[in-house]
Amino acid sequence: MIDVAHPRDLVMIGAIFGLAAFIWSGWAQEAPPRGLVWRLVLAGLGVAGLALAVPSILTAIGSWSEPSAFTTGISAFTLYLIVFWAEVIIGAVASFFLIRTGQTENIAPLIFAIVGIHFFALAVVFGQPVLHLAGLLLTIVAVVAFILPRVTAAPSFWCGILGAPVFLGIGLWCLLAGRSALAVG
Repeated sequence: MIDVAHPRDLVMIGAIFGLAAFIWSGWAQEAPPRGLVWRLVLAGLGVAGLALAVPSILTAIGSWSEPSAFTTGISAFTLYLIVFWAEVIIGAVASFFLIRTGQTENIAPLIFAIVGIHFFALAVVFGQPVLHLAGLLLTIVAVVAFILPRVTAAPSFWCGILGAPVFLGIGLWCLLAGRSALAVG
């Protein structure tokens, strides 16, 4: 499920997923269920995201001379650029529409779905099967966040509380695999 051919890429995935857990647990603070416990759980997820991001970033910086699968001029990179810009445009247009129609609560699951789908293209670019798993799980979280009761909490809460652990788990898995491969290489 994890290809260790490019360990620097794996530690960068750890860094990016740690930051994503931090960001989504922060957005989830928008309208969590009543009670301090939910804000504390979200804060804990945010701290865990930073705890994953910092060593991942430091390891990536220390191994920057290692090769990466993310190179320009290959068809996978071109595919990624096309998908990336399509996502940006779709996200911006759809968010604008949601704002104009008073449905701002749907922006978080929309963006989360775009993020999830984005990992399918990244899996191709990086030749990293674990990103297919991330894409699948995160897209499912986006759908679930959209349909869960809004009386309990905003969709942004569901994105953060369900998505941050996915980012943390896969990010930690990638960091550990990358560090192990770097130690061997």
